[in-house]
Amino acid sequence: MVSKTDSGKAYRNECTGDALETVKKHTKEQDTTLFGSCFCPFVQRVWVSFEYLQIPYKVSSLDPYKKPKDLLEVSPKGLVPGLKLNHFNPPKALNESTVILEYINDLAVGSNGRSLLPPTTNPYSRALVRLQCDHVNRSLVPSFYRYLQAQDEDAQTNGGKEFHESIEGLVKLLERTENEVVRSRGASGEGERKALAVGLGLWIAENEEDIGLIDVMAGPWLYRATNVLKHYRGFELPHGEKFDRWIKKLFNHPNFKSTCNTEDLYLDSYERYAFNRPNTSQVANAVNSGRGLP
Repeated sequence: MVSKTDSGKAYRNECTGDALETVKKHTKEQDTTLFGSCFCPFVQRVWVSFEYLQIPYKVSSLDPYKKPKDLLEVSPKGLVPGLKLNHFNPPKALNESTVILEYINDLAVGSNGRSLLPPTTNPYSRALVRLQCDHVNRSLVPSFYRYLQAQDEDAQTNGGKEFHESIEGLVKLLERTENEVVRSRGASGEGERKALAVGLGLWIAENEEDIGLIDVMAGPWLYRATNVLKHYRGFELPHGEKFDRWIKKLFNHPNFKSTCNTEDLYLDSYERYAFNRPNTSQVANAVNSGRGLP
């Protein structure tokens, strides 16, 4: 049943479920500290990547709306995620999820050989992945918030259509990559196909462990579509044999699951968005004003 009443629930500040167990494993000081909030999808992008890339880190969960000093030191706008790089003297900092993803991916390539991207010897494959990620940032993410924050029935109907179309647009880009990189080269054997699929993500990967950049870029919002958008807007993800297989592999990937909270945390934390309470967040304010996301 779709929730139509604002019960006044507050956002959460502490992780639950699998995410809480992961936090407990990352409390010791490390060269890198990840500042984040438990419900933020931008943080989850980075968090999944830290887990998959096997880069040591400490996680610091905080209330981003209170803009604590430690957060402002690494993220001037007070937005999460933020990184504190403790191995520099004095420590340095990075913010913005996509920038952080590129940084920690470069760290992993240089230290343990793991990567979310195809190898540099396949520049066209890397470019296709970045086209997918660009679509996520320009279309999928903004349409998620416009849909969730829409209040009247027509706006919600249009928001649902827009978000659905954005997912379809992503699928077309995933199919394009599969056709141009794998099928067009006539990969005949399992080994050849696997080699071509490196870094292209779970849509294409034969190995269900091979998560890619597009998976971590889109996954947090697709996951929230199955609980937050379903609960507050009655939304259902589109279905198709390949799409369903991708979603199942992504949501069950151990590094993705380990950063997921229990459903009640998301429903409580996103109620403020669903009823478009004033000053919910910088993201919500940007959506309401028709500006780009901060």
